[in-house]
Amino acid sequence: MMQSAKTGRLGGGRFLGFPLQGFGLFTSLLLALAAAFFTFFATTTIAIFALLAWKAFGGHAIDFADSYRYVGFPAGLVVLIVALPVFGTLWIRAKLHK
Repeated sequence: MMQSAKTGRLGGGRFLGFPLQGFGLFTSLLLALAAAFFTFFATTTIAIFALLAWKAFGGHAIDFADSYRYVGFPAGLVVLIVALPVFGTLWIRAKLHK
């Protein structure tokens, strides 16, 4: 009835069930940009809600654009700066092992 597919491990590891080997250049760049994109929006959302609570409970005058400027954008850049070399290294290792 059901057949299970066996995948051979050629090396490399797994992170949360995600294989960390065999990425192409485009896939590596896409994963790095997706990680930065997700981080930007997740941290910006958290910062907006934190500023909303700060305004509601403290009565402070705030600018919600600060959540983009001081939280979302720097966090996205940090993740992009870290993710590009990580995924680039995985791509180079895959090219060298072929």
